[in-house]
Amino acid sequence: MAATLLLAVALGAVGALQPAHRSARPARRTQLNAEDPDKPMTLYDLPAEGEPWLNRYSSMLTRNKKQGASQAMLYATGLTQEDMPKPFVGVGSIWYDGNPCNMHLLELGTLIRKSCQDAGMVGYRFNAVGVSDGISMGTTGMRYSLQSRDLIADSVETVMGAQWYDGLIAIPGCDKNMPGVVMGMARLNRPAIMVYGGTIRAGKQPSTGESLDIVSAFQSYGAYVYDKIEEEERAEITRHSCPGQGACGGMYTANTMATAIEALGMSLPYSSSSPADSQEKRDECARAGEAIKKLLELDLKPRDIMTKGAFENAIRMVMVTGGSTNAVLHLIAMSRACQDPAVRIGLDDFQRISDETPFLADLKPSGKYVMEDVQNIGGTPGVIKFMIDNGMFDGSQMTVTGKTWAENVKDHPGLTPGQEIIKPLSDPVDFSVKIKQTRTRFEATPARHRRDACSTAPDTHRSLHAQVKATGHLQIMYGNVAPGGGVAKITGKEGETFTGVAKVYDSEPAMLDGILKREIKCGQVVIIRYEGPKGGPGLPEMLTPTSAIMGAGLGDCVALLTDGRFSGGSHGFCIGHITPEAQIGGPIALIEDGDPIQIDARNDKRTINVMLTDEQWAERRAKWRPPPLRANQGTLYKYMSVVKTASEGCVTDEQVPDTSPIWAQEDEGGAASGAVPGSLETGPMTIAELKEELTRRGVKFYARDRKHVLRAKLDACLSDESCATSR
Repeated sequence: MAATLLLAVALGAVGALQPAHRSARPARRTQLNAEDPDKPMTLYDLPAEGEPWLNRYSSMLTRNKKQGASQAMLYATGLTQEDMPKPFVGVGSIWYDGNPCNMHLLELGTLIRKSCQDAGMVGYRFNAVGVSDGISMGTTGMRYSLQSRDLIADSVETVMGAQWYDGLIAIPGCDKNMPGVVMGMARLNRPAIMVYGGTIRAGKQPSTGESLDIVSAFQSYGAYVYDKIEEEERAEITRHSCPGQGACGGMYTANTMATAIEALGMSLPYSSSSPADSQEKRDECARAGEAIKKLLELDLKPRDIMTKGAFENAIRMVMVTGGSTNAVLHLIAMSRACQDPAVRIGLDDFQRISDETPFLADLKPSGKYVMEDVQNIGGTPGVIKFMIDNGMFDGSQMTVTGKTWAENVKDHPGLTPGQEIIKPLSDPVDFSVKIKQTRTRFEATPARHRRDACSTAPDTHRSLHAQVKATGHLQIMYGNVAPGGGVAKITGKEGETFTGVAKVYDSEPAMLDGILKREIKCGQVVIIRYEGPKGGPGLPEMLTPTSAIMGAGLGDCVALLTDGRFSGGSHGFCIGHITPEAQIGGPIALIEDGDPIQIDARNDKRTINVMLTDEQWAERRAKWRPPPLRANQGTLYKYMSVVKTASEGCVTDEQVPDTSPIWAQEDEGGAASGAVPGSLETGPMTIAELKEELTRRGVKFYARDRKHVLRAKLDACLSDESCATSR
């Protein structure tokens, strides 16, 4: 329209300059008026004032004659003239064949497209990339996992924005899919619903009849290496852990995020608890079209639903159900995508809610049951009704049904009487005292006898496994190892304190090699570093290491720290997301084998401290050099160049942070933030100084290289004697 007006003005100006005798000739059309009945520029009328406008975005393409080429291409997809005024709904699935979490999503997308058509709308399917965490776990492929979350958000935003769809129904399956699509919804802020692909059924071990899931397969490796099981049993477990389609069955990251997003209000009731192959899931897909149409009629958008109170509901759901530490990372990122400081949540919000919310669910990985069992006792809405009735959930928050949560569950009968999955609030048991006694006996035992001392702990823990914890299981940790924060998953079975000596590995593969060599012993604090957002890159998950340790029978007497992540399937004394990360010179980079470390996860402490003097810290920092980056081009390079810290949700669409080592950054006044002398080897240098020095030494670099890349190249040169001496 703006172009039309400019053209009209221009034509009018030209007409004013014509000779006077031209005015006697028949007037030519010099204005293009959309309201001219002789030559209308639109194909249909907009709704009258007060009536719902369902196609407010797609009408940009389908109503204006100037978009004739757009309409021609839409006709080629099978639309008719009668379809043009209809609302267009994007049906975005994260479908691909090579993963049980995602392999069925195309079929669900087809059902949802039909439900949109049945509701008088146009449904268009599209796809986004996906990564299987379970398949890539323990390999360098895991570096691509977290960045896929942001690629999914980018894809949703790109397709919906470019194609002018009015609403979105997204169908995610694996871990990063869920936060990715919701981040895209928040950025766009058009009516949207998430339909979770659903949880997998439990597997079963033929020889024993025991229930299996994906973590059983991971833990079988450690059990095999430490001679707990034979090869025949290991192979049997891996063949029967995953019986078909659906996401990993316990309260791992996929089910954690699906449950949290349902509590957030962005999916239909029961979406997170209905299994992937169930009739309930197919029925949900059949209802999705009418549900999104209602949102279009109400013009109810994601940011209307995703309030600060809604995010607090989601956090409480994570605490009650014992969800994954990844919920901290993803919920922070989702809140930041809403682009409203009043909605944004942070680490302190998680700690505050953890302090006042009990952990009640007996769900894997720390418990007994899986997600399909939750569906059988009333589903996620039953849990929400229980939480509302007990003052743990704000029922006034709006949802994608167009109703509040209190209205959604008004007629729900509640959790099945006698169920044992969600424990009652009456007389919650704080069993940390008994565990602390076990831990104290272990810590007082001479190191050479510690394996025997901790061998009784598994029985002690199993006997307590049906209990509840009076506060949340997620603890935000600080201390001199994690001044920017870290996230611990403390269910109570691990105890709340740990004292040990450091066993340091500079990568996950190095730690797995240490498992194979049986280097890891009771009483150690295993540190896996250089696995952060930039160092990994991509903050890879550590389910393979934790599962190997649990399978080896060391889970009760070994703690793990990492600047990477732990999977939702991880359990044991694990602390991840340690910030600042090693790659930029965080304190975790300076720890050495044998350093004494004290971990105190009690609510009033929450510290991780390594016992070093100020002189030892200074000496080690002066000697430290960042290792070469693990990527200097391609998608991982782009990711590490823009990603923010784990404590900030690892978002990639905000102002680019300074990614140089923390001692080489400058404060607002231009001074170096670190206390290291400004020598060439260790001191802060500007980008111009780095380029000048690299040029003088004949080291090739690219104009696009950012500060951390230039610094890494100079450090590599300084470690090469021939390069270091060339001036």
